[in-house]
Amino acid sequence: MAMEYGQGYGLDLPERHRRLPAGLRAPIEARHWRELSFVLLSLPISVLFFTYAVTMVSLGAGLLVTFLGIPVLAAGLAGCRGLGSLERARARGLLDLEVSEPEPLRMRGEGFMAWMGAVLKSGVSWRSLLYAVLQLPWATFSFVVAVNFWVIGWTLLTYPLWFWVFPLYGGQGGIQLYGDESHRIYLDNAFEITVTALVGLLFTLATPWIVRALTMVDRLLVHGLLGPSRLATRVVELESDRGVVVDTAAADLRRIERDLHDGAQARLVALAMDLGLAKEKLAEDPQAAARMVDEAHGEVKTALQELRDLARGIHPAVLTDRGLDAALSSVASRCTVPVEVQVDLVQRPVPAIEGIAYFTVSELLQNISKHARATWAGVDVWRVENRLMIQVVDNGVGGADTSAGSGLAGLTERLDAVDGILVVDSPKGGPTRITAELPWRAV
Repeated sequence: MAMEYGQGYGLDLPERHRRLPAGLRAPIEARHWRELSFVLLSLPISVLFFTYAVTMVSLGAGLLVTFLGIPVLAAGLAGCRGLGSLERARARGLLDLEVSEPEPLRMRGEGFMAWMGAVLKSGVSWRSLLYAVLQLPWATFSFVVAVNFWVIGWTLLTYPLWFWVFPLYGGQGGIQLYGDESHRIYLDNAFEITVTALVGLLFTLATPWIVRALTMVDRLLVHGLLGPSRLATRVVELESDRGVVVDTAAADLRRIERDLHDGAQARLVALAMDLGLAKEKLAEDPQAAARMVDEAHGEVKTALQELRDLARGIHPAVLTDRGLDAALSSVASRCTVPVEVQVDLVQRPVPAIEGIAYFTVSELLQNISKHARATWAGVDVWRVENRLMIQVVDNGVGGADTSAGSGLAGLTERLDAVDGILVVDSPKGGPTRITAELPWRAV
């Protein structure tokens, strides 16, 4: 893990212990003791969990011939959901496993009948029941393995400290390794005691990794059966993406309104006033009126250019008419550094994906113009199976970051809304390589 040893596990060890190799310090890590505690607690908890679940479900199934079977079965499943919440909390505290809460009950209506129907129809309820059934055999197996390795390891490791118990109180030289009616072998001399301790050391060093492997299965069970389903997770992602799309669309509308109000609209208002003054002066001072008309003509050109720039920022006509190659070449020509554009596409994607690809390259080239201090940039666009790949590179100062509040963060959210990905590789000093992936959907 990236965190320093002793951090995040409730253990602040001296610096000399932190220098120990991971294999040597594992038995004294707080993580090992937490994982071992999880395994030891799993057996009694799983017995209670299994007993409750099987009893309630069996009772409910047996009473289904009467009306009482349905509420008993619903109560049993609701209890399994509650016990599942406790297991998520236990895994969070002892295994550092963060599992999101599963989807809540979706009740159609109010009252006890609606609640029973929601519990019985919920996949979370039945997955919690399955967890209760599967956990008991696995908890028994992991308990036996972990306890045996731990006890054997520490017993043999500390054998030099307590082997004197055998000759003093047991009437034998030490641990009996072999024995029959005529011959017995004891671990009683210095060499054998040392070898025994070394074997114990091997068991002790191996125990944390064995326990960790056992808890990996527990992690899979908790995450797979007590967490949200893939469908529910996907629904949450789509709801979040929909919110991002709505926010982005609203921000774009506000930007367009601001640009129109502060730019072209203001110029057109001033143009109307100038033409009105020119009209009044036409009879009195034709030369002054001509100058005012000439100035108004310049304002018209400026307003038209601003409107073209605004339309180009929304969806340029060249993109609709000629595709990404021509549109990106047009954007590159306006960049402050030379840009090489290579578009290798046999066919065009759908307009929505094409527009997002154009916007992505446009934003990245603007960042290069403003911040990169580069002397060269390149844009590559190609297709790999069902993905549209975009890569923008420059030889600038680097340091680009997707941290909150930056333009790259907004671009990441925009791409994520359509199942896209933005990967930034920009070390200090450069160069910068930004790769975007978009889903491919052909026209």
